This record gives sequence, C-alpha cells and structure tokens, in this order.
Amino acid sequence: MLSPCDCFLHHASAPPSPPLNPPSNLAPSAPSASRRDKCLTFQNNAVSAPLRTAVEAYPSAAVVPPTVNTTTRQTTVQGRKSNRTPVGYGGSIPAMLDALDQFRDVGEALWLWRGTLRSRERTILLKEQKDWRRAMQIFRWFHGERCQELNVIHYNVMLCAVGRARRWDLVVGLWRQMRSCGVAPDNVTYGTLIGVYCRGGRERAALLWLADMCKRGLAPDEVTMSTVLHAHKMAGEYEKAEMFFRRWSSESDARLGGHGRCGLYTYNTLIDTYGKAGQLEKVSDMFNQMLREGVAPSVVTFNTLIHVWGKHHRMEHVASLVRMMEEFQCLPDTRTYNILIWLYRESNEMDVAEHYFCKMKAEKLVPDVVSCRTLLYGYSTRGMFAKAEALVKEMDESGLVIDEYTQSAVTRMYVNAGMLEQSWRWFERFRNQMDSECFAANIDAFGEKGHIVLAEKAFICCVERKMLSVSVCNVMIKTYGLAEKLDEACEIAAGMERYGVLPDYLTYSSLIQLLSTAKLPEKALYYFRKMQAAKMPIDCVPYSVVITSFAKDHNLHMVECLFREMVTSGVHADAYVYSTLIDTYAELGNVQKAAAFFGLVTKAGLCESASIYNSLIKLYTKAGYIAEAQETYKLLKSLDSDGNLYASNCMIGLYSDHCMVNEAREIFEGLKVRGSANEFSYAMMVCLYKKVARYDEAHRISKEMQALGLLTLALSYNSVIQMYVSAGKVEEAVKIFQKMLASSTPPNDVTFKALKVILLKGVSYSEIAKLESLRRSHAQDCLNQWNRALSLVVRLEGTTSRRIISHSGTRIHSYYIDSF
Repeated sequence: MLSPCDCFLHHASAPPSPPLNPPSNLAPSAPSASRRDKCLTFQNNAVSAPLRTAVEAYPSAAVVPPTVNTTTRQTTVQGRKSNRTPVGYGGSIPAMLDALDQFRDVGEALWLWRGTLRSRERTILLKEQKDWRRAMQIFRWFHGERCQELNVIHYNVMLCAVGRARRWDLVVGLWRQMRSCGVAPDNVTYGTLIGVYCRGGRERAALLWLADMCKRGLAPDEVTMSTVLHAHKMAGEYEKAEMFFRRWSSESDARLGGHGRCGLYTYNTLIDTYGKAGQLEKVSDMFNQMLREGVAPSVVTFNTLIHVWGKHHRMEHVASLVRMMEEFQCLPDTRTYNILIWLYRESNEMDVAEHYFCKMKAEKLVPDVVSCRTLLYGYSTRGMFAKAEALVKEMDESGLVIDEYTQSAVTRMYVNAGMLEQSWRWFERFRNQMDSECFAANIDAFGEKGHIVLAEKAFICCVERKMLSVSVCNVMIKTYGLAEKLDEACEIAAGMERYGVLPDYLTYSSLIQLLSTAKLPEKALYYFRKMQAAKMPIDCVPYSVVITSFAKDHNLHMVECLFREMVTSGVHADAYVYSTLIDTYAELGNVQKAAAFFGLVTKAGLCESASIYNSLIKLYTKAGYIAEAQETYKLLKSLDSDGNLYASNCMIGLYSDHCMVNEAREIFEGLKVRGSANEFSYAMMVCLYKKVARYDEAHRISKEMQALGLLTLALSYNSVIQMYVSAGKVEEAVKIFQKMLASSTPPNDVTFKALKVILLKGVSYSEIAKLESLRRSHAQDCLNQWNRALSLVVRLEGTTSRRIISHSGTRIHSYYIDSF
C-alpha cells in the first residue's frame, strides 16, 4: 500500500461523489402524520414574526408569498401552473392568469384588458406569480403602459417578491423608482423591507430601514416591531431590542388610549430575545405578563422556554414547563421532543433522553433526522454500542441520512473501544459520500488513539476521491506529530502544494510546534521562514516557540537574533517571550543579561505578570539575591495569582540554602493552608530542618509526606533518607529506601552516597567497593544486594560491642563472597 506521502505523487484523479448530506427535499418523507399534527399546522417553528405580505393592510387583496417553483410545468410561460383556477377570484382574473400562462409576451396576454385593468386586479396578477422574474416582467409592462397606474400596494408586492429572492439590487431599484414616480412608502412598505432584509441575514440594513421609517414619522405596527426585535436579537443587540420594545409599547399605549396589547409572535420574540441575552428573570416576567393578558401560549412559546431554561441547566424548570404544556392542552410537536432529547443528552441523562424519544413514538409523532442524530451522537460519545447500532438500523430502515458530524462520532466510538474492524467497516460505508471535513474528522479519530495505519488509509481514500483540503492535511500532520513521525509530517506539508492545497497558519504553526518540542530548532526555523515567505500574519506566538526551542538548545546567538528580528518587524513580545529570555539567562546565572531583559519588560508595561515574576525569582534564587527575591515575591503575591506555587517553592529553597527557618516555615504553612503545598515544598522543608539539626521537625514533615502520598520522586526519597542518616536513624533510612524500591522509583547517585554512610557502620571497605562495582555495571541483582547488606547492618545496630561489629563485618564479608 502506498503511503500518504507517496499517494501525493501517484494517484490519479477520480470523479467526486455526492455529498454525505443530500438536499432535504430529497429525503424520504415520514409516514402519514396523525390528525393531532394537522391541528398544529398553524403553529410556526420560527420564534420571530411571520414575513409580512404586501397587502396585510388591504384585506381585499391577500398576497400569497411568491416563491420560485422548480417543478416541471406544461406551460409556455415560467411562473404559473396552467389550467388552475385560483380559489376566491371571480370576474376576469382567472382568464387573465390563464392568458399569462399561455403567452410569454405580457402585452399579448393582457391586450384584451389593456384599458380596463383595475388596481386590485393588477395587485392580484403580480402576487399570484410563483416566479419573481415573471412578476417583474408584468410589473415592468404595467410601468411602461401609461394607462396602468402603479400605487404603493403594487410596489409592496414587488419589494416582497424580489426581497425574498435576495435581489437587493432590484429592491434598491424599486425604492428609487417609487421616489422618482412620487409614490410615498407606507407602513407596509417599510415593514416589508425590514422583514425581507432581516430574513436575508442583513439585520444591520433592516435597522437602517427602520431609522428611515422613523424619520418619515411612520410608526411601526406590531408585525414590524416583532421583525425589528428579531433583527436586534440576531445582531446580538439585546439591550437595544428591549429599549425599542419599551419605546414602541409606550407610543402604542398613547395611540390606543392605554389599551395596547401585544400578540403571540411579539411575546415569543421577546422571550427568545431575553433568553439569548441570559436574562432569565425577564423571561419569566414576560411569560407571566403574557398569561395575565390572556394571550394563550403556543407550542412555539413552550419550545422557546424549554430551550432557554435547559440551556442554562435549569432542568427543574424544563420539567415544570412540560407539565404546564399538558395543563394548557398544548400538545408537544417534534421540535419539542428534539429539544428535550438534546437538553437531557447534554445533561448526561441519557435515560431521560431515551424516554422522550420513545414517548414521541407513542404520541404517533415520527422521529425525524434531528431526533435520531441527536440521540445517536449521545450513544456514540458514551460508548453505548448496542443502542447506537440499533438506532443506526432504525434510521436506515426509515431512510434517514446520517450526517458527517454523527458519522465521525460513531467512528470515534468504535476506535476508543479498540473495535478497529468495526470502525473501518463504518468508515468504508460512507467513504464515497464524505466531504473533506468528514474525512478530517475520521482521520483525527484514528490518529488521536495512535492508529496510524488506519489514519493513513483514510487519508489515501481522501486523496483518491479528490477531497483533499487544508483541514485534512492539518489533521494528518497532527496525527504524525502525536506518533512522533516528524519526517512524515513534513512530507505531508511538502505534498500539499502539488495538489493545489495551500498551507495555512495552522499548518505552519503545527509544524513549528512539533519540531520545536522535538528539539529541532533549525527545522522549526525553516517552516517559520516559509510562513513568512507566504506573507501570513505572524504574531509573537511562532516567534516565542522558535526562540524557546533555541534557548533550550543553548543557542543564545539565535535567541538574540530572533528577538531583535521580532522587535524590528513590529511584533510586540508578550510576557511569555520575556520570561523565556529571562529564564534562559537565569539558568546560566547571567544576572546582567536577565536584568537587561527585565528592563525591556518594564518599558513595555508587562512587568505585572506572574510568568515574569516567576522568572525573576528563579534568577535571584540561583544567584542567591535574597532581598531582590523577597521584593519580587511580594509583587507576585499582590497579583493574587494562582501561579504562586513555583515561586513559593523557589523561596523555600532559597531560605533553605541560607538556613532561614522562620521565613521558610511562614511560606510553607501558607501553602498548606491553601492546599497548594506539593512534594517539592515538603522535601525542601525536610532539607532545611536537616541542615539546622532539627530532626524531630524533619521527621514530622516526612511522616506527613508519606501520609499524603507525596513521597514519589527520587528527590523526595533522597531528602528523607539523608535526613534520617544525619539523625543516626539507620533503620528509618533503610525503610525509606525499601519503600523507594517497592514504588519502582530508581535510586540515583545521591541515594547511594547517603546509603554508603550506613554501610560503613558494619561492612568492610572491600565489600562496599564490590557493591559500588555492581551498581556501576548495572547488574541485575544490584538493588537486592544493597538491600540485603543494609538490612544486615540494621540488625547489627542492636549491639554496641566493637568486637561484635567486627565479627559481623567478617560474616557479611563471607556472605557476599558466597553470593557473588
């Protein structure tokens, strides 16, 4: 099998496959809905107000929202179905509509009625067109015929039609034409404009139309007001939405003599707006006001409330709202159950989510693709294999399509459980339908668990299907990075350009990070230069990574060169860069250089940083500058930062070196009170008390360490062993050494140096030399031999006779001769 890098060169192109998600109108329809659902068809899933039609203020000419019908027609004119008489129209209107179907030329179709067309008939002819293009042809014919007067209603119909089609150029053209013809816009005009712009995702433009409306002294009605609220909500301007509603309510009350009252859509929009703003108290207030005013909540109201409270993890309110729906005899719809399934899945209550999924079926509501995907994702992320597979089977039987988000979650479920055969079969089922993002998610699932071969196979499939993208390559680089296959990661980057895929910021920054971490600063610098050559915006992060890598390699020349380059190019160094530079020179004990960089830190106004203060304390500790370290430690504590542990341990170490018991104990006790003291803190205190010969205190600290499970590192074991040896407590020291062996913590030179002092109490120099030789040669039984010798010395410690000790030395001598 070719490697992913080889496939860049050898694989031929293949025709692209259809996307994993077919258009929603191609998905099979659910089985016939119950009568109960038909009773709910009046309820809209949208929370905002409905799109205004052009003649809401004119009941005599109800406007049907124009849409483009893409089905095949047996007509000569695109725009209307032939041989269909619109319900409710009398007189000549059906004949006019049929004529427009039969003749493409508008003048030819309407020549019979050319001089007799009334305004209402023109309105109906325009709004009955299913295609905005045909409506525009008719409108232009009207405009060209002097006898066909156009009024504001006709313009409102056309603004609605072209606005729905998102032809903003035509909207502006019609608006200018209105003004040039002297047709004054009315409330409906502005309501239509605000509505179409808002639903077209142009909320800012919708608010500009509102401003123009107010300049003309026109007051928005409730439908327009609801649309404006929706526009503010979508723009994240929750305070402006509330202010607008309050102002509108006040003006409405004044016009109606204090009897203004909002409708259902307005309340739904307000509840949703307050919910998105996180103002839960106002959500409750608005719902209660709605009930007080006698406005019956709809299923949309309850759906919004359930979503708002659930999103803020107030599941007790969710349960209460579900009960309230029953009290109001407001039957849940599919969207209600989908919200409940999602909320309880997110709350990790899968049993409740399953309950609502089953209840939906019991209520004769057919779960849709959202219901199934939501539940399947929950099963997948929790490793519930049997239920996930059963649900997949049910979805297949119902013809419901699994999207790439859920598909990759199921792949990850199998991979995390080590079920690699199932994961690959699942991948192969969808491989010909995946887009690049889905490939990336699957490769990531394989790569994160170290299954490089499967990740490579998936990558090759992606290349063969010509679905390669920068995200796929980035994930493959990440996969190789986790496996420490840096050469392969670099080859992926090199092969991207051959396929017309340009590396992005993440590509280069990932490679720089991987190579820097692997202590390959020169290679990291190579990709950093490529990043610069690609004219990508570079901040201090890649600079800091490369500088840190060179610093760890002790290449101070490159460290200083890169820092100067960064400053010269106008990139401002952050606290991390400066702390790295100070740390570098602190390790070398170069106080002067480190102080010079600290001067730059002060000049840049970054001195109040925990990382900077930690680096300075490290520097002063190494140099033994007690006063400077104390001053910096005070500054660090004034930041109230959580990163004080490192600095505190440095200060304890500094005080230990200078036998400053009270100062060290004060910091140590403070760490214990905050629950921050770690193994190093305790070990340093043991060393300090050993230095000042306060062995009782040192023994107490060591017992605390063992009780807290903080005796795990060689440094800690050595501190305690040295303390007991200095105190003459040989038996305690040997016990700690035995615990060290039992914990599989390897002893080092410091350990054996301390233990040698014990051996001198009862073992001859020649035997000690043999034990040392065993240690240096890394003999397999070395540690056991040392342990036996130390145990014998402990047993011999019970006698005080010099003669016995001498004999015991001879006895140990012969014992070791036999053992060797």
